[in-house]
Amino acid sequence: MAEDYVDLAETAAPDFAGHRSVVLIVDDTPDNLALLSTTLQADDYAVLVALNGEAALKCLARVTPDVVLMDAMMPGMDGFETCRRLKLDSRHAHLPVIFMTALTQTEHVVQGFRVGGIDYVTKPVKPNEVCARIAAHVQRSKAQRYADAVLGLDARAALIAAADGTIRWLNPQAALRLRRYSPAAQHDAAQAPASLPPPLQQWFSAWLARGCDAQAMFECTTQGVRRTARVSGNPARGEWILILEEFDDTAHAGSLGAQFGLTTREAEVLLWLSRGKTNRDIGEILSMAPRTVNKHLEHLFHKLHVETRSAAAALAVKAASRA
Repeated sequence: MAEDYVDLAETAAPDFAGHRSVVLIVDDTPDNLALLSTTLQADDYAVLVALNGEAALKCLARVTPDVVLMDAMMPGMDGFETCRRLKLDSRHAHLPVIFMTALTQTEHVVQGFRVGGIDYVTKPVKPNEVCARIAAHVQRSKAQRYADAVLGLDARAALIAAADGTIRWLNPQAALRLRRYSPAAQHDAAQAPASLPPPLQQWFSAWLARGCDAQAMFECTTQGVRRTARVSGNPARGEWILILEEFDDTAHAGSLGAQFGLTTREAEVLLWLSRGKTNRDIGEILSMAPRTVNKHLEHLFHKLHVETRSAAAALAVKAASRA
């Protein structure tokens, strides 16, 4: 059998694929796995395998592939039952499942579609036919996920950018927020930005150069307004969705001060406390000594009638949700 496929029933590292599309093969016959794995790897797919339905469900609990190639008839849990169960997970509702079966009677074909299958191939499988069907379903699935992601962006300031910073799509909220990065651009409100502003582009390029670290976030503060950007996903190769957010820290701290009867400094300390910052972090952000941060904390704990940092932070978060 090919030695470079991955069995996620035994492995906990789902990041092996890189930019390749991922195929999960579920088959209890080692020879079939070897043939299909070799063929798909030659076509630049990353291959996961499972020898039975239980192993397939364990695999799917750790990673969502681009397509599943499922043997219909296996001992124990057959392919039909495995497909029915995996479709119960909302993450896999649109996951393409292609059945491999020697059963070409109408009732078996219908059963495959009823449990959520999208296609089937007959055994003995023809590798070239399997690759062609997989390619078609992977392309359609990615296009559907991309469309779903875009349709879900209307309520947020979002844009789609290419690696060079060219903006391929953006909604009105994003256009407005991008103009605030450049005072000159604010004078031309009718002109939608064609590319990311320099500070955002520099961060984005560095993020790509680091290998697309999913935890990275752009952040800058101007006149008390904190602007952030994060990458929501890479639903199509060569395009990324960026979500833009703004936080008026001055207004937020003022609101906390008004609600709880705090001084300006106490409100600022509470604001950053609610964002999970340590005393040292708060001191650096607000340019005050750690002992001064401790003194403000003592005062605001007394005013909030709490004894712990977590209780104070919870009150601040609750107050923000009502604002």
